[in-house]
Amino acid sequence: MGQPANDLPHSHTHHEHAGESLVVAAARALTTAGEQWTAMRESVFAELAQHERPVSAYDIADNLSAARGKRVAPNSVYRILDVFVANNLAMRVESANAYLANTHPGCAHDCIFLVCDECGEAAHVDDEDVSRSVRAIAAARQFKAERPVLEIRGLCRSCT
Repeated sequence: MGQPANDLPHSHTHHEHAGESLVVAAARALTTAGEQWTAMRESVFAELAQHERPVSAYDIADNLSAARGKRVAPNSVYRILDVFVANNLAMRVESANAYLANTHPGCAHDCIFLVCDECGEAAHVDDEDVSRSVRAIAAARQFKAERPVLEIRGLCRSCT
């Protein structure tokens, strides 16, 4: 998903959501996209949204299993997370195979992460100029960029 380079706005603002507001915004964005918002999807999203750092599908499954008193399969969580990523409700930190909730669900943009090798923090950065450049590089090679992800590994301010 995402927009072609020429369709990316130069700048835009986001209404950042948190807590219950974030879950409601995610449900609205997913149903607007034509997908179903099920009880299981709500549980997975609510668990994901509780984490400030990237979290794995296994961690989400373990936490939901403990809360529900019955096993939640990681494969089920992975499938739901794939739907969330495809619909801009979540972002995948590829190098960590972990996920973050998108605090402005439904907003199409590319993923640029600053990932700390020490503490695991992954700061998400929106930069339309970088997105436009990455998409232009792909387009110049007749490659249609669907979901660009750029990760910059290093040390965050707290760990330097």
